[in-house]
Amino acid sequence: MSTVELDLLPGAHSVLRLAADARAPVEVLAAQGFVSITRTRDELSVVCPTAVAPTADEAEGGWRVLTARGPFDFALTGIMAALSTPLAEAGVPLFALSTYDTDHLMVREEHLARAVAALENAGHRVHA
Repeated sequence: MSTVELDLLPGAHSVLRLAADARAPVEVLAAQGFVSITRTRDELSVVCPTAVAPTADEAEGGWRVLTARGPFDFALTGIMAALSTPLAEAGVPLFALSTYDTDHLMVREEHLARAVAALENAGHRVHA
């Protein structure tokens, strides 16, 4: 895999878990920035800027988002592996999401400097 260009999105984000049958908090879609709402059989997960995070029984804040500059063709392979492997080797936990155009890595604020260093040491570029 060649160099991946990543953008560090501004501001803290939160990850929330709601009941599988909960109403999707569509009001967060009006927020500026990165928002993801995903429903599975077992849960409703919400990722959004912490400033607009709805109340939830389970929520974790303090995440930063690194977005790979896409779009990437669906036939490409190894993008997430090229990004996650150096983070794993550096002991940086991550929360990964993919969208139609690209991949997003979320790391805790306290691991951000180590994550950026690991990605850059692996040949990727992080733009703040």
